[in-house]
Amino acid sequence: MDKIVSLAKRRGFVFQSSEIYGGLNGCWDYGPLGVEMLNNLKQSWWRAMTFRDDVEGLDASILMHPRVWEASGHVANFTDPMVDCKECKSRYRVDVLLEETSVKKKKEILRALEPEAFAGQLQDQKVIDEFALRIAADETAAAIIQNHMTCPNCGAKQAFTAARQFNLMFKTFVGPVEDTNNVVFLRPETAQGIFVNFLNVQNASRQKIPFGIAQIGKAFRNEINTKNFLFRTREFEQMEMQYFVKPGEEDKYFEYWREQRMAWFISLGMKPEWLQWHKHDKLAHYAKAAFDIEYKFPFGWGEIEGIHSRTNFDLSQHEEFSGKSMRYFDDQTKEKFIPFVIETSAGASRSFMAFLTAAYSEEMAPTGSGGEEQRVVLRLHPSLAPMKAAVLPLVNRDGMDDIGRKLTNDLQKSFRVFYDDSGAVGRRYRRQDEIGTPYCFTIDSQTLVDQTVTVRERDTMQQERIALDAVKTYLAERIL
Repeated sequence: MDKIVSLAKRRGFVFQSSEIYGGLNGCWDYGPLGVEMLNNLKQSWWRAMTFRDDVEGLDASILMHPRVWEASGHVANFTDPMVDCKECKSRYRVDVLLEETSVKKKKEILRALEPEAFAGQLQDQKVIDEFALRIAADETAAAIIQNHMTCPNCGAKQAFTAARQFNLMFKTFVGPVEDTNNVVFLRPETAQGIFVNFLNVQNASRQKIPFGIAQIGKAFRNEINTKNFLFRTREFEQMEMQYFVKPGEEDKYFEYWREQRMAWFISLGMKPEWLQWHKHDKLAHYAKAAFDIEYKFPFGWGEIEGIHSRTNFDLSQHEEFSGKSMRYFDDQTKEKFIPFVIETSAGASRSFMAFLTAAYSEEMAPTGSGGEEQRVVLRLHPSLAPMKAAVLPLVNRDGMDDIGRKLTNDLQKSFRVFYDDSGAVGRRYRRQDEIGTPYCFTIDSQTLVDQTVTVRERDTMQQERIALDAVKTYLAERIL
């Protein structure tokens, strides 16, 4: 991870937010290459989800009526117990502390909490895991941590405060007066904007069930502990789709979308062995089924997308709290019903980090002098690469630079292309490898003779000559 974070800053993928002021924890800025790659990622998702007959797009407001979050349960339930270390002042979510605690320590806490209830069951991993989930959600039970755990940061024993509930939503105010009547929230998820617009989209698009609504947008969570670079942040983007189905058909579409979403990651270069399914045994009160797609990060397996069968809970809640019908009319059966929902929810930032990590490679490569040197290469799928090609005039004379500039200007009408005339051509290749540029086109003395250029492929480093006027077609066939 250290190498990837270093590369991300050095080459302009990701910067720490407000770095000159010491940074703001849990917030990151996407640099020149990062914003290109992130946009490519979002566009790929958007094409996969909406370039079809049964999914419509939406861009809902970040600020919504406060009752939306009462209906969704976020006001009452979107909290986590947290504890502070009295010595070093570090703050931790109780569930994260338990998640990172050894099985031996979990057993110790279990014995202390309920010695009789769990006697003889401490060899059962499922019992231990269920206990950890329950204690994380129980403010009273979580207090036992004070006596049995050491601070991961400073190692202090019995130094934790009692657990306190911590609301994860950011508050702000609408209007000039900052009082409780004007409180609104920065949305913690994009899904509710889709639910409250369900009938608006359905009526405007004349869609019939089953159909989906997709959205990419910012969400905000006041995370107690941000960690692992882009994995857990306070400001992030979600790529979500809610698919509305007739009750009784939810299982079929749940499996369909599981297959579709896993296939999307693999189609963009993820190796199947880097991905796995995680089934949720403990479900939210509204959920019928939930699976996560997890990627094997350097720090371990982590969720990058969730696929959830949400029943009709959300639309039912908004019907109750708003007093407005959220029912769909089936003109064939002449019945009205509240649809069930299949949700796919991916984090754009987490997906960005997963693809960046998966692409990072170090290997020995030949040099022009016959030796070898280490090269760093990002093996990004061409559709995700921030720069699609580089144009490299071998020298800045004899008209090579003029040809290179003309080719660059022509390609830039369709692609992000980098022009580089500085340094030895081998050094220039290495710089492009490091940012994931799939193809380099070199203008050399042969170009002046027969109007051909050398094209060099990033992953194999193989080179071939093609006609100068065929470069644009060559690139389009491999990128678009």
